[in-house]
Amino acid sequence: MVTHDLVQTDLWASSAAASATDIQIRSSRRARRLGMRVSRTGRIEVVAPVRTPRVLIDAFISQHRDWAIERSTQALAVAPPPEAFPPVAIAFHLDGSRWRVHLAGGSGEAALREPTPGVLQLSGTLDATATRAVLRRWLLRRARPVFEPLLQATAAEWSIDYRSMTVRCQRSRWGSCSSRGVINLNASLLFQRAAVVRYLMIHELTHIEHMNHSARFWRAVEARCPDWRKLDRELLQGWRSVPQWIYSK
Repeated sequence: MVTHDLVQTDLWASSAAASATDIQIRSSRRARRLGMRVSRTGRIEVVAPVRTPRVLIDAFISQHRDWAIERSTQALAVAPPPEAFPPVAIAFHLDGSRWRVHLAGGSGEAALREPTPGVLQLSGTLDATATRAVLRRWLLRRARPVFEPLLQATAAEWSIDYRSMTVRCQRSRWGSCSSRGVINLNASLLFQRAAVVRYLMIHELTHIEHMNHSARFWRAVEARCPDWRKLDRELLQGWRSVPQWIYSK
């Protein structure tokens, strides 16, 4: 299922217990127990409740390390081939827009502008890190005006009031709803079909009424989106359509 909870996190380096594999450890205020996940790119992450003793985290990693390495190896075996970077073009499935990327060169700080509709011009010193950073910032700016009217229309359809909307680039969450009524959406939803994005918005807005995944919650989701199961499965595979540069270091 979609992961919904908005988690405030801190990152710290993995320990010697995981020295043979890069295992990242994330501290979460919402986590109630230690957990481990493997992303589609083979990235291994341990989620730990705040103030969990390091010795317990190391023991947990040792216990589950072989499983994680196996899953990571499997993910890497089916991972798509490396993409050209910077990309030649960026296309959004959600609204059908397409942007050609033009490398203007030059010196100084990396910068991005839109000289004409459908063209992104990158200039300055374009090392990989700086180029990814300016493209991510543009992605966040582009996502908001696309998402906002869709979220407003979906909320109005079901007479649901939410407080505000935020947009982020998250590695493992498509969306979330806070207890204060803030809807967070992943900018990478731009690469998904409109029906899938609508389901995600319905899902998160329904959390305004039910801050859980109870039977009542799912009944409400199904009443608003009868084919949510199919769309949820599609969303789980949606990371495959997201360009690799968005989450690369």
